[in-house]
Amino acid sequence: MARLGLTGVLLVGGASTRFGSPKALATFAGETLAARAWRALGDACDERIAVGKQGELELPFDVLDDGTELRAPLAGVVAGLRAAMHDVAVFLPVDAPLVSPAILRALGDSCREAAMPVASPAPCAIHKRALATLEQRLTGDDLSLRGALRALDTATLDIDPELLADADTPDQLRQLRASTRSRSAPMPTSVTGTSSSRSTNST
Repeated sequence: MARLGLTGVLLVGGASTRFGSPKALATFAGETLAARAWRALGDACDERIAVGKQGELELPFDVLDDGTELRAPLAGVVAGLRAAMHDVAVFLPVDAPLVSPAILRALGDSCREAAMPVASPAPCAIHKRALATLEQRLTGDDLSLRGALRALDTATLDIDPELLADADTPDQLRQLRASTRSRSAPMPTSVTGTSSSRSTNST
């Protein structure tokens, strides 16, 4: 069966408060975090979109403004899903440099209304049919991505948590640099369960 088209959305709208400077411009393995994430999305997806606050950062690609003053990943998810050409989009935070194209494709292939790793709400995949639910949540009190995914029919994948680590501080980025040690990223294949507002074991 032919693989469905996949849109990749890079989330660059964070304030980087704990990092102290724009995380997107920090370097990892000889390239900026933004360039690395953009390349991973290009290897995994048929279309790429970067979403954030237009004009805040000088990046080598255009940034779609998320259209809100909110500083929440959910705002970028809603804007990216609205703009996506394909029914399924994968969302990658700019500060997760160990996420591979294989992980992104696995999330896209496993997507029902959504798909996420067991250990983390991001990166994730979301289908356009979930857009109305996410738009409604954007007007509520819980703007967390995890809360939004719990409200959807979400497949969960067993992915090595070390490959999902993000860099909220310069120290965490240094730890990620040290952790690479020429390791190869395994291909995640198993869908281990569901997280859904209709599930009896959701928390």
